[in-house]
Amino acid sequence: MTVKQLSLPELVEHCVRLGVPGVGLWRDPVRAYGIDAAAALVREAGLTVTTLCRGGFFTADGWEDDNRAAIDEAAALGTDTLVLVSGGLPPGSRDLPGARARIADAIGRLAPYAGARGIRLAIEPLHPMYASDRCAISTLDQALAIAERHPAEQVGVTVDTYHLWWDENAPAAVERAGAQGRIHSFQLADWATPLPEGVLEGRAQLGTGVIDLPAWAALLDRAGYTGPVEVELFNAALWARDGAAVLEETVAAYRAV
Repeated sequence: MTVKQLSLPELVEHCVRLGVPGVGLWRDPVRAYGIDAAAALVREAGLTVTTLCRGGFFTADGWEDDNRAAIDEAAALGTDTLVLVSGGLPPGSRDLPGARARIADAIGRLAPYAGARGIRLAIEPLHPMYASDRCAISTLDQALAIAERHPAEQVGVTVDTYHLWWDENAPAAVERAGAQGRIHSFQLADWATPLPEGVLEGRAQLGTGVIDLPAWAALLDRAGYTGPVEVELFNAALWARDGAAVLEETVAAYRAV
């Protein structure tokens, strides 16, 4: 998604050229290209699919069929991790605790299906500004409270700096998640100040915002995380530029921080 202006073949070509060993894929472009064709494209290039994004939106109708399909797609692509954006309040509702309970129940129904297919569900807490429409799970503690009901190989969490940097309780939650083997995904993005009007696209290039990214990387190291580190930037200005140049810049920024 960082360089969504690139086609999948272009993305693969430039990742290989720049020495990027893996890519987190999103369902819409993969489906448009074809699941099997995308899997073959990435595999033949020697890249790893680090995660598939996204499942979730458990407070909407039809969530179960869509999430089972997402799990099957993840397995076909050869990744072991499906990132979950859990969903916000149902239309017309003001019941935030009820939405969170509904999310927990849905994940409980989905976890055995995922586990049987070798797919880990990674609950991603989103910044509280998204609680109404995108994700009622706002903190890592809330995500862990759901994940801990299930085996770690079935349900864990995504640690995303953009969503968690503000939370003073997040470092302790990271340590707890690491001790349990539940950190299934680690994503980097910086925080722009001020945020753009479309706050969804406020993810700044690494090193250009206010988040102490080296400190977060050190925290994940101490927690024992050894998996892939993804850069996930939703940024209209980056999307308007040449995708290959943005990818080169992102690799350089990652190395710098």
